[in-house]
Amino acid sequence: MRVAIYGRKVSKHSAEYFTEMLKYLEDFGWEAVLEEDLKALLVSKIGISEKYQTFKSHLDFKSGIDLTISMGGDGTFLKTVSYIQDSGVPIMGINMGRLGFLANISKEQIHHTLTQVKEKQFEFQKRSLLRVFTEEDIFGKDNFALNELTLHKKDTASMITVHASLDNKYLNAYWADGLIVATPTGSTAYSLSCGGPIITPGCQVHILTPIAPHNLNVRPVVVPDHLPITLSVEGRDRTYLLSLDGNSKSIKQGEEVIIKKAEFMINVIKFEDNNFLDTIRNKMMWGIDTRN
Repeated sequence: MRVAIYGRKVSKHSAEYFTEMLKYLEDFGWEAVLEEDLKALLVSKIGISEKYQTFKSHLDFKSGIDLTISMGGDGTFLKTVSYIQDSGVPIMGINMGRLGFLANISKEQIHHTLTQVKEKQFEFQKRSLLRVFTEEDIFGKDNFALNELTLHKKDTASMITVHASLDNKYLNAYWADGLIVATPTGSTAYSLSCGGPIITPGCQVHILTPIAPHNLNVRPVVVPDHLPITLSVEGRDRTYLLSLDGNSKSIKQGEEVIIKKAEFMINVIKFEDNNFLDTIRNKMMWGIDTRN
């Protein structure tokens, strides 16, 4: 089995876990394929062998990769998804810091987790993505997001107005700092911090969450994900920011943005002893009485 590994940083703290991962893969008879820049970091910082093959784009995932491992936080996981795209290659996230929603496997559980994979003690959890279309095609082929799309102000303190339509029916004019359109996966990210609901994976919905709205009676809305969402923005500036999972581009005032559910899904590896509900409960510290 060929296993692709991606990580953005190699520190003194994390180096030992990269070493462990490579050792365990070798012990299992699996071949590690490293992201190009990650390999350079591991060679220079911990002196790994030059023998490892590399990948550098999503085209390398079209064939010959059986599993992808993200080693970092949720941001690293999202970047890893940009390599996987529509290849269908499953992914799992090893968290190198605090507990994450996406990278929710502890770094101390690397051997146990790989053993579970070897013994096929896992299941695939399909995660939907959204795809965005703009008049000037500003994102090109990278026009998809696992978490969310955000349309927000750029260089001013003034609020903006985001006009939103659902299935070509006018929904609302959001007078706010911006608007988030999130997937169920993204419901625990930026949308949650702006008061949006937590949605369990598998729900076929999108969430529209305003960012600091002027009117307090404007609340997040959950809509079916098969209905297209159309946005446009107006305000005092000529340009605004349109972001896909943190990848931001400038967009002109009045330019139409169309959001649809992507035609492919991501296969996230999940284990019986580490599911979404456990992650939510631990991350949100539900049931913990701090008075004691």
